[in-house]
Amino acid sequence: MKISAVYAESKPFIESLSTSQKERLAFIDFNLQFFSKISRSDLISRFKTGLAASTRDFAAYRDIAKNNLNLDHSTKHYWRTPQFEPVFQFSAESILQSVSKGFSDGITAPSQPSEHCFDAVSLIHPNVHIIAALMRTIHNRLACQVKYVSISSGESTRIIVPHSIINNGHRWHVRAFDQKSGAFRDFVCTRFTQVNCTETPALPKQLARSDEQFNRLVSLILMVHPDISHTQAIEMDYGMQNGERVMQVRAALAAYVLRYWQVDCSFEHRILNQGCQLALKNHEVLASIESPQLAPGFTPKK
Repeated sequence: MKISAVYAESKPFIESLSTSQKERLAFIDFNLQFFSKISRSDLISRFKTGLAASTRDFAAYRDIAKNNLNLDHSTKHYWRTPQFEPVFQFSAESILQSVSKGFSDGITAPSQPSEHCFDAVSLIHPNVHIIAALMRTIHNRLACQVKYVSISSGESTRIIVPHSIINNGHRWHVRAFDQKSGAFRDFVCTRFTQVNCTETPALPKQLARSDEQFNRLVSLILMVHPDISHTQAIEMDYGMQNGERVMQVRAALAAYVLRYWQVDCSFEHRILNQGCQLALKNHEVLASIESPQLAPGFTPKK
């Protein structure tokens, strides 16, 4: 949470508060900005605090932004004023996630999703114990023995050294050095049936800094698909400048981005009427990224 420029002078006071109280003040600020009102009972219900603590929180908020809210004694709600200026700055992504899934960290307080803002896409999440074992291994730079089910060979046991867990838009996978192939590979997290941490330290060649495709950035130049007549809507959707959107992405993840955004990567952009609104302008970049076959329309040069 960043403090807005309007309330920059209050930063020393806000920073002096405990983390939990800052979260409660941000909750007050968030509700006033997006729902126009908030009550003490809302604060108590969300953070499981008492009446005295909630009174102190509202007093602290009023010390910072007295012109942001008015108390309606008949309803016992604090209402947003026309002069409201947000105390905290949130990114558009965090705002929409908070509104759709509920303003909560999901650990100290349960989520309460909005009835008016929805996240239509939901990933299948891996088993928590699998993720915990992978994270411990990553944090301690160790190898782990896993049982993994692949499409081509079914279940097998292998030794991997994971370094990153990644959401590719469709599912979670882990980037790891695979001892069997002697190279860095992507493993889908939901396909692990077992992950056992070992005490074997990772070798330098197995660490993230040695993963060339993961560390190298490439530029994807995206343009409106030539099959679309009225380009302005797509340019607005993707925040294009001069009809293009340039993205800097890791070479290891570029193919996932192209697939997730349904970018036509065929020669001469020949994918028609299949939902592709974007096309790849710098087609030559495909020769330098990992797994280019994942990109829509990709065909290797003969």
